[in-house]
Amino acid sequence: MRKKVFRMVLCALFLALGNPAQAQQATKIPVIGYLGGTSPSAISARTEAFRQGLRDLGYVEGKNIFIEWRYSEGKLDRLPDLAAELVRRKVDVIVTSGPGPTRAAKEATTTIPIVMTSDPDPVGNGFVASLARPGGNITGLATLAPELSGKRLELLKEVLPKASRVAVLGSSTNAGYAQQLREIELAAGAFKVKLQYLDVLHAKDIEAAFRAASKGRVNAVLLLASSVTAPHRTQVAELAVKNRLPAIYPSTLYVDAGGLMSYGAIATDVDRRAATYVDKILKGRTPADLPVEQPMRFEFVINLKAAKQIGLTIPPNVLVRADRVVR
Repeated sequence: MRKKVFRMVLCALFLALGNPAQAQQATKIPVIGYLGGTSPSAISARTEAFRQGLRDLGYVEGKNIFIEWRYSEGKLDRLPDLAAELVRRKVDVIVTSGPGPTRAAKEATTTIPIVMTSDPDPVGNGFVASLARPGGNITGLATLAPELSGKRLELLKEVLPKASRVAVLGSSTNAGYAQQLREIELAAGAFKVKLQYLDVLHAKDIEAAFRAASKGRVNAVLLLASSVTAPHRTQVAELAVKNRLPAIYPSTLYVDAGGLMSYGAIATDVDRRAATYVDKILKGRTPADLPVEQPMRFEFVINLKAAKQIGLTIPPNVLVRADRVVR
């Protein structure tokens, strides 16, 4: 009888060891859900930085971690369904590329941890209770977009001291839009600049916005971060040149696409840092106790090719402050 029981136990052990499904269950591979508001190509540098951050921490996609990628292609109304897909997939963490995706993820789940990779004002947007103690299932990285918007207007004024009218091109449907406008208005008051607001809700509105700016006789354009314009940054840069309008952008991606200048947090640094939050959460930390990180490094980039195309001379005192110059 004892021999029979021993043989049964031995057979069961061999079956368990030889069953891949049971082996996989024993060593469950975590799954990250990534929710983007634009197209994959529009933020490819950022997602690659995120992947690199994971690799630096020992995570290899497809081996010891899986990533479910979801992109709304600039269509914000698709974000809730995409977020719901990730929740149904029962991912371990959701990583979001901006405030639109973060809001969609927040509304889809209160239990799955969410890591923001880029948010202009997490407290103002209602995502966290405070930067030091988020308090819920969301944490990650902020970009200080409201404060930086005022700084961008200051840089425009330094390049164009006589500028008296500036067009502000953004998307009112983007989270953080109102906060950015408040900072720009404060700066505009100090510099005695009148603002023309141009709301871009769809890709087809981009060209119309530049026509309105030219008709309004503005001296320059200040572009706000927008999931609508980001996938079409080359078109935006070309329209600024075509209309001979100096423009400042929130990301170096616009300068690389032919834009005049940009000032902001280094996006790839922010996305690489997001991987550290994922790592901590997978190891048992909760978002509520992980402080929201603010950017440490900022970059001012000037494109002299674009300046030449519109007949603009960048003052030497501004040029020497650039972190990178495209010649």
